Amino acid sequence: MYKGKRILATLSARGGSKGIPGKNIRDLGGLPLIAWSIREGRRSAYIDRIIVSSDDEGILAVARAHGAETPFVRPAELARDDTPGVDPVLHAIEALKPEEYDYVVLLQPTSPLRTVEDIDGCIERCLDNDWPCLISVCESASSPYYIFQMDSIGRMVPVMKQDSFHTRRQDLPKTVEPNGAVYVAKCDWLARTRSYLTPETRGYEMPTERSRDIDELLDFEICEFLLRKAGRLA
Repeated sequence: MYKGKRILATLSARGGSKGIPGKNIRDLGGLPLIAWSIREGRRSAYIDRIIVSSDDEGILAVARAHGAETPFVRPAELARDDTPGVDPVLHAIEALKPEEYDYVVLLQPTSPLRTVEDIDGCIERCLDNDWPCLISVCESASSPYYIFQMDSIGRMVPVMKQDSFHTRRQDLPKTVEPNGAVYVAKCDWLARTRSYLTPETRGYEMPTERSRDIDELLDFEICEFLLRKAGRLA
């Protein structure tokens, strides 16, 4: 609880990962991938309850072993490839009686480098300002001013117009992008908008070195290296 507000944290973890089978419970530095997010969520000073939403009994068993609650099995229709990411969160809120929680925090298992300081920092920033929604971001890897599309005959068409293609990067406006690590939202607001990205959404910047998302096998190796470098491996 923070400022008298009840806070639910949920992790969404499907069992049907096609890119890396069993990704959410694959070993990363001695722990299943999902356990890194559970562990940091449990360290939060503000989260009242942390649950895992999954359609996979193996994932649910691992989640319980590492201290998360698994009060339900996610319905199959909410575990398809095309299921919007917000739908399992809304299902979790509804299943646990929406009036019980004021805010919901989504911690994606594929962001294992985020720390409890990032989680609690997002919660504090959002609630201190009474914002309806805040998501974690990091500086964009590539400036959109240097990104192009190619037309049908191979001509380079800039995505964003600028006076000169020779402008130094440090002279361009700073841009950020969602890093997928932390999403904080008022439960009733999220139920109404059904989206985290609206004109009301605010950002909380995290360091690039804690913003890597697990998408392919190479990411496991990179994240393990970064965890070791940060002294976070046992």
